[in-house]
Amino acid sequence: MKKQCVIIGSGLGGLSCGIILAKNGYQVTVLEQERQIGGCLQCFRRGEAKFETGMHFIGSCDPGQVLDRLLRYLEVRDSLTLNRLDPSGYDIISLRGERFRFAQSREAFIETLAQRFPHERSQLNAYFDLVERIAHASTLHALQEGGTDLAINTEYQQRSINEVLEGLIRDPLLRDVLVGNLPIYAAERDRTPFATHAFITDFYNQSAFRIVGGSDRLSEALAQTLSRYGGQIFTRQKVSKILCDSTRAQAVETTDGNRYPADIVISSVHPKRTLDMLDTDLIRPAFRRRIQTLRNTIGGFSLYLHFKKESVPYQNYNFYGYQGDSPWGCEHYTEAEWPKGYLYMHMCSEPNPRYAQDGIVISYLSIHDLEPWFHTTVGHRGETYEAFKQQKAEQLLSCVERDFPGLRQHIERYYTSTPLTYRDYTGTDEGSMYGVVHDIQAGLGSRVSHRTRIPNLLLTGQNINSHGILGVLVGTLITCGEILGSTRIFQQIQQANS
Repeated sequence: MKKQCVIIGSGLGGLSCGIILAKNGYQVTVLEQERQIGGCLQCFRRGEAKFETGMHFIGSCDPGQVLDRLLRYLEVRDSLTLNRLDPSGYDIISLRGERFRFAQSREAFIETLAQRFPHERSQLNAYFDLVERIAHASTLHALQEGGTDLAINTEYQQRSINEVLEGLIRDPLLRDVLVGNLPIYAAERDRTPFATHAFITDFYNQSAFRIVGGSDRLSEALAQTLSRYGGQIFTRQKVSKILCDSTRAQAVETTDGNRYPADIVISSVHPKRTLDMLDTDLIRPAFRRRIQTLRNTIGGFSLYLHFKKESVPYQNYNFYGYQGDSPWGCEHYTEAEWPKGYLYMHMCSEPNPRYAQDGIVISYLSIHDLEPWFHTTVGHRGETYEAFKQQKAEQLLSCVERDFPGLRQHIERYYTSTPLTYRDYTGTDEGSMYGVVHDIQAGLGSRVSHRTRIPNLLLTGQNINSHGILGVLVGTLITCGEILGSTRIFQQIQQANS
């Protein structure tokens, strides 16, 4: 009889764990509290418009690159149509009245920035040397078993981005340009490890794409693969309890009283929410207290733009605009200063579109700004909340128009969301953009193990040490490696790509 694995949450972490275990002979059941699967892969429609909620672009998906290999292992790569971002500038940073382009490949990246900073050419080479050393030193990020350089990984997990850059790059403007895309991982000065920056820089510099039709195409493909291997997904099944005996988890129970027996339980939700489901002495009080005090990354205010037909040329790049002199510190603002910065992107509805149908603008917004509506639910927050969103939307749109004059006249309609929306639709604690903060000042206290004191309960997803599509899938390999052994998984990845 197959062993039963119950997975809580149908985001990328839950679905990918489900596929790997189902391929290896487990009977997998995924329980999702909402109607729609996918977590941060969800999209939503408003009339003819379709918008992303979380994963707006991906990297390293050319043949043989790390994400391409992982998606082929999960048997979903051929189900996705990808649209390449501009190799001469997949990210554009607008800072201090200038625009700077991040070009694809090491040589183009360095050459493009060296044209503006010729005195820093050798320093840019040293910077990229370090980025590549860190990215390639990680067994999981490079998918090369046994290749970990523990010394370099440890050092740059403990040193902040700004500290390392100050030792590498002399020009303060160039240092700020190099962190210009920090909103995609919510980096904080003196806190975010340089290793995080290195992994992300390497990931997108190799190649960058949007998924044609939206990231829910990925969640749909993952669900189809899971189904082929006999796995099941049940929606509107909110887990309320993980039932344990004196030594291990036995089953999970949902709010409507359904009980799912389990030999293995994997939770892909925030560890705080996982602990709320556990009434057992197997979890120590000290661990509970530590999890309760974990800081989450800041949330975001999103402005979803539906454009008038054939009025806005499609932009195959991501645009980061800053009102101040630096990308750092945008999470700290007064009402008068907001927004200090924003990220503007277009949705990709078809291959190589000439015009954009829809776009999104995201700016940091603290959950604490929404305290008057903490105990409300979607659609029932009242007129004051709608007025708050309207004010923020107009402020943000005015900011974007400074970089894109006349954009407002091409907008048919816009929609908005706040961290409360994100909290209620995805179950993310505090509506944070990327879950738990990776904070060198907190040391190991900010990290959460994939294993728990309950031997058959494991954790996965964006809240467990790494976020973004690559970070979550790396976490999946760790979680499933605890069950199957990492050697077996690496062999299977190699076979899937042979």
